[in-house]
Amino acid sequence: MRIARFSIDGNVAFGAVEGDKPDELVLDIIKGIPFADFQLSGTKVPLSKVRLLPPVLPNKVVAYGRNYADHAKELGNEVPDVPFAFFKPSTSVIGPGDDIQYPSFSADVHHEAELAVVIGRMCREVPRERVKDVIFGYTCANDITARDVQKREKQWARAKGFDTSCPLGPWVETDLDLGTAADLTIQLTVNGEQRQLGRTSEMIHPIEDLIVNISEAMTLLPGDVILTGTPAGVGPLTVGDEVAVTIEGIGTLTNKVVKRG
Repeated sequence: MRIARFSIDGNVAFGAVEGDKPDELVLDIIKGIPFADFQLSGTKVPLSKVRLLPPVLPNKVVAYGRNYADHAKELGNEVPDVPFAFFKPSTSVIGPGDDIQYPSFSADVHHEAELAVVIGRMCREVPRERVKDVIFGYTCANDITARDVQKREKQWARAKGFDTSCPLGPWVETDLDLGTAADLTIQLTVNGEQRQLGRTSEMIHPIEDLIVNISEAMTLLPGDVILTGTPAGVGPLTVGDEVAVTIEGIGTLTNKVVKRG
């Protein structure tokens, strides 16, 4: 099931996305919230009539760096022996179609296409064999990075945590199992030109290891998001660019880069 969060006539709701052709998709509005037992209302609205929002509002976004060997190599970094986590604040999250605002304090902003894992239940110290039980689904992410700031400041809070630096969407796909999610095509285009192309099977540390790693340290809440790293091919964005992340079996997340006002 594809679960979207959207607004219509000033109201915010969740809905199940139905249909296959992009111009014929409809939303069956959900009664309640998707992290608990819910029912479909049977009230349907065309996707074209709503504004898609970030599919979840995470309490925290936990991101993992250098989790693809070729990406680490392209930036001259060593591959970490253990998963390497950092955070993006909830204020960095935007949805499909929202603008990425080029930060005034950077002159070298990069795209990073990533598979995002959405947590479905409160959990802590999750054993590897139970990871599948705490995953709600998967969505597309773009870990927008102020690369010059990242290099200059040596820590990543400002470089990866600025407002609008975490596009998520277009919805959460709940029907992928861990085995399938472990080998999906992930690609990114800028103005229609392919920049990144890889497979999630290229991860150094798989999804199970990432969730075990972070849940050893902290409680994960429903709606929290885990970013799993980016394949090689990261590069600069400029004002006016349209950047699109497409992940097999999930969908496409598209955003435009604008000058920060």
